[in-house]
Amino acid sequence: MLKIRAKKVVKMSCFSCCSGEKLSRKSLKRSIKNYKDTKTLASFANLSFKSDSSRKRYITEEIKKVGKGHISAKIFAFRELTVATQNFNLENMIGEGGFGRVYKGQLEDKVVVVAVKQLDRNGFQGNREFLVEVLMLSLLHHSNLVNLIGYCADGDQRILVYEYLANGSLEDHLLDLPEGKAPLDWNTRMKIAAGAAKGLEYLHETADPPVIYRDFKASNILLDAEFNPKLSDFGLAKLGPTGDKTHVSTRVMGTYGYCAPEYALTGQLTSKSDVYSFGVVFLEIITGRRVIDNSRPTEEQNLVTWASPLLKDRKKFDLLADPLLEGKYHQKGLHQALAVAAMCLQEEDSTRPLMSDVVTALEYLATNKGPGEGGVLEENEEREDDHDEADR
Repeated sequence: MLKIRAKKVVKMSCFSCCSGEKLSRKSLKRSIKNYKDTKTLASFANLSFKSDSSRKRYITEEIKKVGKGHISAKIFAFRELTVATQNFNLENMIGEGGFGRVYKGQLEDKVVVVAVKQLDRNGFQGNREFLVEVLMLSLLHHSNLVNLIGYCADGDQRILVYEYLANGSLEDHLLDLPEGKAPLDWNTRMKIAAGAAKGLEYLHETADPPVIYRDFKASNILLDAEFNPKLSDFGLAKLGPTGDKTHVSTRVMGTYGYCAPEYALTGQLTSKSDVYSFGVVFLEIITGRRVIDNSRPTEEQNLVTWASPLLKDRKKFDLLADPLLEGKYHQKGLHQALAVAAMCLQEEDSTRPLMSDVVTALEYLATNKGPGEGGVLEENEEREDDHDEADR
């Protein structure tokens, strides 16, 4: 049975974390609880479909069979979603990618606003990914995971219906901002990072067997009206290693620039692969730069490569802060955030922190507001403290 593990209690100071000390790895206290709305995730770990037309015809039956009655997601008829999106009107389109298009819609009662993701029938995301996403989001529930309302598998249609999140994706508010759009302030960035980290922590350390997200990036972090983040797009998620296994061997998937180096080289996947991806996105949050940006000078096109030498020199930390922040952040907060990012981006996966340790550090940063947001110290006072420290 799927078990929900007791949350790890971490008594770790953010300062010890950020000083470079080795993070504590207390063993997780496990407890088996009744979780009636779930089932064994392992039963679809190696799920596969035949290559004939039956794969398109019987998705719903497969979900029912594998879910064994525990799938809470509603089954929508294609007609219902056509009405909800006004025949998938382009004026209602709120997103588009390699997977297909996302539309804003209203269910027939006109009360519930939803996001309707219509997968490209000729695209990459196939039946297995569709099934995995439905099962994962039906069986795993957390405030920092997007809520799946239902799905449609009529004929060759593959449609997912989610809760509607008013502020779109993190990418929309962080990268390549249109002229006139206000950038995210420091405190909101830390709040988003902390919430996204909690989502990964739940997948790694609470779900049993653990789940490896495998596609952590800014466009997959959705934001509600208060900028609370929720992880979306679980089609590439994998069950983590169990028992004596140290990793899961799989075909390398994900988005270029976000994949951990050991996973890209060997196909060996662990939860630490997600930790690396988190480090990349956290660096994007701090810098406002894309992980791969070919419009920049050659030496700056790869964010991690460009940032790595700067992360080793405290005197250059300000060069890593997004210019759109206009210096409105505490120096110590920036230093601590960059220290967390650097630890997540360690080349050796064994030296990267657990997500629970990252959450502890980021919760501290998210609650210590920056200048102009109720922070205790003003920016200049913080800078003076740093200069005094250097003089000593």
